[in-house]
Amino acid sequence: MSFDVAAIRKQFPILKREIDGKPLIYLDNAATTQKPQCVIDALVDYYSTCNSNVHRGAHRLADEATRRFEDARDIVKNFINAPKREEVIWTTGTTEAINIVANGLASLLLPGDEVIATGMDHHANLVTWQQACKASGAILRTVPVTDMGELDQAAYDDMLNERTKFVAFPHVSNALGTVNPIKDMTAKAKQFGALVLVDGAQGAAHGHVDVQDIGCDFYAFSGHKIYGPMGVGVLWGKESVLAEWPVWRTGGEMISTVTLQDATWNVLPYRFEAGTPNVGDAIAMAEAIRWFSALDQEAVAAHEKALLDHATELAEQFEGLTIIGTAKEKIGVLSFVMDQGHPADIGFLLDRQGIAVRTGDHCAQPLMARFNVPGTARASFAIYNTLEEVDALFVALKKVQTMLA
Repeated sequence: MSFDVAAIRKQFPILKREIDGKPLIYLDNAATTQKPQCVIDALVDYYSTCNSNVHRGAHRLADEATRRFEDARDIVKNFINAPKREEVIWTTGTTEAINIVANGLASLLLPGDEVIATGMDHHANLVTWQQACKASGAILRTVPVTDMGELDQAAYDDMLNERTKFVAFPHVSNALGTVNPIKDMTAKAKQFGALVLVDGAQGAAHGHVDVQDIGCDFYAFSGHKIYGPMGVGVLWGKESVLAEWPVWRTGGEMISTVTLQDATWNVLPYRFEAGTPNVGDAIAMAEAIRWFSALDQEAVAAHEKALLDHATELAEQFEGLTIIGTAKEKIGVLSFVMDQGHPADIGFLLDRQGIAVRTGDHCAQPLMARFNVPGTARASFAIYNTLEEVDALFVALKKVQTMLA
C-alpha cells in the first residue's frame, strides 16, 4: 500500500502558498478540502468551452453541457453504488439536501410520531428535524453521546419503537471524527419501519460509501468536502421513497404540466431540481470524485490513519492539552482544548505560524455543551497532509502554550 503524498501535494496549487512568510499547513479539511488542479481545470473548461443552460437548448453548447451534467450524475451514482441514476439529486450541498427531506417530512408526520436525531449532529442535521417536529406535532428524541464521544447504542435501542417514523444520524462527526455504526443503526431502525437519513458530509471524503449496503433511505453529502467545489452537493434517496416525497421548491425544470390553476411534477430526479442547476460545479464535483476514486483507497485510509494516530500520540503526551472525543473508531479529526487560552486564541496564534485549523463550536453547540467546553480547536486531516505537518502543529502549539501562559 504505497502512498506518494509528495506527488499528491503537487496537484494542489494552494499548498504552495505561504502565510506570513511561512509554508501553509492546511489542517481545516473537515470545513472544506482544497482542490486539485484537475478539478479547477474541469470548472474552467466548462465555462470556456460549453457554458449553457441544460436540457432545453436546441444548439450544440446546450447538448454538450447537458451530456457533461448528466454524465456527472452517473459518476456520483457509481461512487455511492446507487441502484439508479434517477435517485441522484443535485443540491447546493448537504444542508439543502437535508432540508429537502425535512420539508417533506414535516408534511408527512402526525402528532405523536417520533423522530430520532443525535447529540453529535451538525446543526444542519438537528435544527431541520426540530423544525419538522414543531410543524407537525411530532416528538424529537436525541441519542446521547458517551464520554468517549460515541453514540450511546443502548440508549438508541431503547428509543426505537412503533412510533418511530424517521431516524437521522451523521456518518462521521464533524466535531469529533467519530465514525458511527451506520449500517447497524439503520438495520435497527428498519425493524420498526422507520425511514433513515445519513448525513454523509464528513463520510463521503473517506471513500467506500455504499448506500445499498448501508440500507438507508437517504444519504447526503457535499462536493467541497471531497476535493470538489463549493455550492454543489447530492441528495441520494431510494426511488420508491423519492417518487412519493413532497417537493420543496417549485419553478422551472421540476414541472411536467402547468395551467393557470395547477401543475404536475416532472419525473425523478428533476422534480427536486427546480431552476437552473449549478452545472459547472456539478461537472467539477464529478471530476473530484473521479480523481479521488482513482486513488488506492486502502493506501489513502492507511495514510489518514497514520496522520491521526501520530497526532493523537503527540496530543496525549502534551501536558495541558485535552482531546475531546476519544472514540474507538475515528477518522481524521483531532479536537482539543488547552489549559491556557480560549480555542479562538489558539487558532489565531497558530495562523500566525502558517497553520490553519478551525476553532469554535463547529456548528454543534449541543455537543460542546455535552463536554462542557465553549468550543474546541480542531485539526482535521486530508490525503495531502504529512506527518511532518503534524509534528509542526505540535511544535507550534508549544509556542502557543508559552505565549498564553
